[in-house]
Amino acid sequence: MSRPPILSVALPSDTGRVLSIQSHTVQGYVGNKSAVFPLQLLGFDVDPINSVQFSNHTGYPTFRGQVLDGKQLWDLIEGLEENQLLHYTHLLTGYIGSVSFLDTVLKVVDKLRSVNPDLVYVCDPVLGDEGKLYVPQDLISVYQQKVVPVASMLTPNQFEVELLTGLRITSEQEGLTACNKLHSAGPRKVVITSALIEGKLLLIGSHKKTEEQPPDQFKIEIPKIPAYFTGTGDLTTALLLGWSNKYPDNLETAAELAVSSLQALLKRTVEDYKRAGFDPSTSSLEIRLIQSQDDIRNPAVACKAVKYGS
Repeated sequence: MSRPPILSVALPSDTGRVLSIQSHTVQGYVGNKSAVFPLQLLGFDVDPINSVQFSNHTGYPTFRGQVLDGKQLWDLIEGLEENQLLHYTHLLTGYIGSVSFLDTVLKVVDKLRSVNPDLVYVCDPVLGDEGKLYVPQDLISVYQQKVVPVASMLTPNQFEVELLTGLRITSEQEGLTACNKLHSAGPRKVVITSALIEGKLLLIGSHKKTEEQPPDQFKIEIPKIPAYFTGTGDLTTALLLGWSNKYPDNLETAAELAVSSLQALLKRTVEDYKRAGFDPSTSSLEIRLIQSQDDIRNPAVACKAVKYGS
């Protein structure tokens, strides 16, 4: 007598399940390597799709690997759908290198929301930094016209906000105006993760809770650390997603915890490099993610939010 086939069944996640579509490196911490572990520490089931798989990040002299295209991404989504595995509470996206892949990501958003209309889409619109574009120019209009309107939370840096809004940001008020412009296009939560304004490094956050009320807006001054790191933007967005889920109506608290975690991790990274006899100012540093898990799980709040208009 033959045995019946054994079918696999996945339990639902009662703590949240994130589909994270980002880059992957074999060595080092950027993209999914920078985001998945912190989200798991904060209690999420995380399903990563690697938009690229490289030996290491592109700041090294060379790198090798493969790039996923839109058709391959959709193939994975269809595989999940065929097995009724598409119920996600959150979608997280980071660096995307082509219009065709970004168009497929938009199809993924629609598909996931057809399964769970309450899906939270956290989008880090990785376009560039410090005046330098990382992606083809034609991605900007796709983000402006199609991605921003469907995002729940947007986490751009100063340069990316300027690209998305067409506004120059040289003051805090201009940063708040840019947040308001993004709110009017779609997302309820906007966090400018880093803005250098009048010599200060700031995070500027804005949460529009209802259509009728003006948004709650705040800033956090970020202590400058004299070193350059990779993967910090990916980590920041993951931490903002994680803590915002725990404090859905209090973006200030979520941002305080995210920034405080990041600062503790970066300080540890610098100290570890110095201990190894390396001058941290001479090149980009790989973050000490695994060594900082206590600071990710349970950060001491060292960076406080200051509300605007209070």
